[in-house]
Amino acid sequence: MLTRLRALVHHLNHAKMSTASYTVHNPNVACCTIPPVKSDYTPKGSFTSYGGFRKVYVTGPQELGDTALVCVYDIFGFKPQTQQGADIIADQLKVKVLMPDFFEDGEPWPAEHFPPKTPAEKRKLQDFFGGIASPPANKDKLIHFGRALKNDNVNFVGVYGFCWGGKVIMLAGGEHNTPFGAVSIVHPAMLSAADAAKLKVPLGIYPSNDESEEEYEKIIQILKKKPFADKSDWKHFDSFHGFAAARANLDDPDNKAKYEDLYCTVIKFFGKA
Repeated sequence: MLTRLRALVHHLNHAKMSTASYTVHNPNVACCTIPPVKSDYTPKGSFTSYGGFRKVYVTGPQELGDTALVCVYDIFGFKPQTQQGADIIADQLKVKVLMPDFFEDGEPWPAEHFPPKTPAEKRKLQDFFGGIASPPANKDKLIHFGRALKNDNVNFVGVYGFCWGGKVIMLAGGEHNTPFGAVSIVHPAMLSAADAAKLKVPLGIYPSNDESEEEYEKIIQILKKKPFADKSDWKHFDSFHGFAAARANLDDPDNKAKYEDLYCTVIKFFGKA
């Protein structure tokens, strides 16, 4: 795992991925005419405690309805770019979106120290992933959170996330009796076909130029053989790792366009899930 993570952090794999398309046949999916994306965004939601977390960003309808989505942020924690995306999804699908603070007992990774440049920073990042950001430990937290929603009579719980969050989500989606009805990962870290083989629910996978093309292609082939193949989705985005979350530069027209496209794609995936 550390080898894969190191490769991600240093962006050593810049192979151009082939684009795989998927046609949505359900005519009831959200049309996705999203509001203007802003670079100086003020999040619409609020914070509360829920599902074992003291701090959860919540956006969308006031009442917890039949459907809810969970967002797993990247290693930088709560950022306006990620919260704006949650607000967009909540508005388009008319569902509550909840973003737990997985790092509430510590600190997210500081953006100014990414990528790590010194040996000390590199060791600190490895300690971060082995400690508060441990994917298996946070998978357990995510499962518990999903089950809390199910216990509150939410019929369908989906989860999407970015980078490190993608690994946590893949582990959760492969659990026996997972509470999640569908999972989606965006420019995912530590991409693994072995994780995909264990999936129990549909997957929406949206890598950037910086993820492994080999693993991505393997995952597509695995999804095609799953009983939920028709509900799964995949699309390569010709952008950099982080373009849709904390590292998004929404002052850049190209990044902004890819950001908007990504969120429309995620909305359509969950709209038909």
